[in-house]
Amino acid sequence: MHRPGSYHALLTFSVLALLCVGVVMVYSSSAMFAEKENDTEFFLKKQMFFALLGVAAMVAAKNVDYRRLRVLAYPLLALAFVALVAVLIPKLGAHINGARRWIRLGPVQFQPAEYVKLALIVYLAYSLARKQEKIKSFTVGFLPHVMLVGMLCLLLLRQPDFGTSVVLFFILFAMLFVAGAKISYLLGAIMVAAPFAYHVIMRSEYRAKRMLAFLNPWEHRRTIGYQVTESLMTIGSGGMWGMGLGEGKQKLFFLPAAHTDFIFAIIGEEFGFAGIIGVALLFVLFVYSGIQIAMRAGDLFGMFLAFGVTAAIAAQAVVNMMVVTGLLPTKGFTLPFVSYGGSSLVITMAGVGLLQSVHAVRGTPPPVAADDELPAPVAAPAGASARVLRPLRRLRSLMPRGRNRRR
Repeated sequence: MHRPGSYHALLTFSVLALLCVGVVMVYSSSAMFAEKENDTEFFLKKQMFFALLGVAAMVAAKNVDYRRLRVLAYPLLALAFVALVAVLIPKLGAHINGARRWIRLGPVQFQPAEYVKLALIVYLAYSLARKQEKIKSFTVGFLPHVMLVGMLCLLLLRQPDFGTSVVLFFILFAMLFVAGAKISYLLGAIMVAAPFAYHVIMRSEYRAKRMLAFLNPWEHRRTIGYQVTESLMTIGSGGMWGMGLGEGKQKLFFLPAAHTDFIFAIIGEEFGFAGIIGVALLFVLFVYSGIQIAMRAGDLFGMFLAFGVTAAIAAQAVVNMMVVTGLLPTKGFTLPFVSYGGSSLVITMAGVGLLQSVHAVRGTPPPVAADDELPAPVAAPAGASARVLRPLRRLRSLMPRGRNRRR
């Protein structure tokens, strides 16, 4: 009953378009860096390999009925904890640029934090669907999830990786909000966490410098504000239509991380404001498609899963764009689908595959596993108009009216 050929057209278009933009821009922005490897196409070849691997991961995830993941929610979460512990072991974790965030397996490096995001989304989708009747309970629907994410963040801070910790809490709060948790609990948790976050930032010299550079980058133009000011000049030099593909100058060792965290600035330089708007619109199409899939899902697990994946990718994209444009302190977040990278791209594409799976299996009977391995699915109300979707009611008006309800 699974429909392996059923892809969401708008989602597929937006993702593949961003992927193509990424391959082209990685080559444009990395050729000078690649000369150190005696091959100007070094990063291009690797990015094309990662892109193909990502597409394979998307197709594989899409062709697996997402409802089978319910039984894997706990094992996936346990593996996330194991990976975060393993990265701290000296012989396994690679120490790069003052942080231990990668597991090195021969010539391959894997960043566990990327996997942790997806594993957490799967677990939260399962847990929130199972506890839907008690989601407003502090001890059942709220506290256990906060404590779980808190433990993951403690391991992340050991690397240290403060940015991913913030992303995990954003994913948690976004999914709790959509699930119907009490707003007072969410606001209270933010108020409690704010002093702790401030302490974590200020007790670290490099984080404090980043905050200072964010508040007044031009005053520290030659020191801690260098990357931000170079990024702003890179975007500004592109004007409305840009200097043309490959014609940018800031990638010539002026702008650090031009092919990774700050590739959005190179897009602005070579394609101008028009290019920036074009990439932003592709992400808007992605978010629209993800929310549409979530609202049409056949059960609560699928709805929470689709919303969680969409929120995580959208949040990372928004943060990256805001960092590049000087609206947030500098943080090592890549631009999803576009920036150079292996772990991030492959895991993100696998998440897109889960979105495609939620779209493909809606309206089909749940899978039947041997020995009744799978717990009974929690069904979404007909028309998806129950209380669980009230936080998204305004977004419903953006959807085509004739297709919103399942007959």
